[in-house]
Amino acid sequence: MHEELFPVFLKLTGRPVLLVGGGEVATAKLQALLQAGARVTVVSPRIAPTIAAAGVRVRPRRFRAADLDGQWFVVSAAPPSVNRQVARAAARRRLFVNAVDDPAHATAYLGGVCRRAGVTIAVSTNGHAPGLAGLLREGLEAVLPEDLESWIETARRERREWKRRGVPMQERRPQLLAAINGLYAERPRK
Repeated sequence: MHEELFPVFLKLTGRPVLLVGGGEVATAKLQALLQAGARVTVVSPRIAPTIAAAGVRVRPRRFRAADLDGQWFVVSAAPPSVNRQVARAAARRRLFVNAVDDPAHATAYLGGVCRRAGVTIAVSTNGHAPGLAGLLREGLEAVLPEDLESWIETARRERREWKRRGVPMQERRPQLLAAINGLYAERPRK
């Protein structure tokens, strides 16, 4: 059965997030969670030195269902048997779980992510082909304009003006396209 996913970006700044696992994969996920500003707690019998030195709360033991209490989000970078346990306990608490490379035990999938100039693009394959998501992300990254920051500034300026003038939503996108095209009309050709 094919399930459609609802794409969403989470604001994790200052929010508690549980990371189950203490190895190489968990280390990579930890960095992304910290960049998002999450307050991370790591639970795992074995903790990589990088995680131990990251300044996060560490519980060097096996996962317990009570570890989920008070969490906003869960990333489980553990063996499938542990991911299954995490997924069951999280479902009872209505928490979404990203079970790394284990789509059967996941309710949230992290995609290939590209960030540039305040723009975030994420690509998902519903957890079935993470390598492909990474390749697609690289392709998208390659075609983003070098001057994306000027696009962002133009969009911000236009949005302020639309709000001031009460421009209806359906009229905004064509106006934004014209404004971005105007960036290039003003530049001399090389």
